[in-house]
Amino acid sequence: RGQHARANRRGEDLHYRLPVDFVESITGANKRITLPDGGTLDVKIPPGLVDGQVLRLKGKGGPGRGKGAAGDALIEVEVLPDRRFTRDGDDISLELPISLSEAVLGGRVRVPTPTGDVTMAVPKGSNTGTMLRLKGKGAPRRGGGNGDEYVKLKVVLPKSPDPELEAFVENWAGGKEFNPREGNVS
Repeated sequence: RGQHARANRRGEDLHYRLPVDFVESITGANKRITLPDGGTLDVKIPPGLVDGQVLRLKGKGGPGRGKGAAGDALIEVEVLPDRRFTRDGDDISLELPISLSEAVLGGRVRVPTPTGDVTMAVPKGSNTGTMLRLKGKGAPRRGGGNGDEYVKLKVVLPKSPDPELEAFVENWAGGKEFNPREGNVS
C-alpha cells in the first residue's frame, strides 16, 4: 500500500510573491506572473486585498506523480505603498492640499479616491488638520459595503510672495489679536 501511495503522490505547492499597486488592492485587478520555466499564471486580485494575504490557485503548482493531483500555487501579495493613500483596516486616508482662499471661504474641490476623483465641499474656516469623511470610498468590507476615506486638509500658501496678501495680513487687526498657541501649548 505504501508503494502505491508514493507512486500517486500529490504535487508540491509552489510559492510566489506578487507586487500589486495600492489602488489595485482596493478595486481588484487581473495580473500575470511569469514562472521560472517561462510559463505564466493569471491571477485574479479580489477587491479589498491586504498586504501579505495569500491567494491559492488550486492545481497550478507542481505536477503530481502517477494519479496524484497537481499541487497548488500559493501567491503572497505585496501591496505597494501609494504616495497619496494610506490604509487602516477598511478605511483609507489622504492628505489634501487646499489654498488659503478655499480654507477661509470654503469651496468645492476634487479629491482622488481609488475608484476615481470625486467633488467634496470644504467648509468655511477650515484649518490644516481638519478631517473630512467620504462615506463608502474606502476598501471593500468582507460583510459587504465599503470603509470610508478620510481627507486631512493641509492649507498651503502660494510659493511666491503675494504683496496683496502680505499687505492685507499686515493691516488685519483681528489676525494680530488671535494667538493660535494660546491653550494649545503645555
